[in-house]
Amino acid sequence: MCQEKDICFTVGELVEILKSLPQDMPILVSGYNSGFDNFDHPSILELKHEPENMYFDGEFQRADKESKDTFKAVVLQREFRDD
Repeated sequence: MCQEKDICFTVGELVEILKSLPQDMPILVSGYNSGFDNFDHPSILELKHEPENMYFDGEFQRADKESKDTFKAVVLQREFRDD
């Protein structure tokens, strides 16, 4: 977890992390509303495409065990803040 007002990753740090991941894997980011936040360490998640979702729900969702047509992607998830 970053300290308040700290930037968690530099370009160089992120590049090094991404080099260790499959190079053909898509990258997605979490988001909604305004402003900018730090993100957690990139993770690989199993997702499904839900293009009919409203914009605030995101076009891609986490897949569950029953989901069909899923794919893996690197996700830059916004850091959770509860303040």
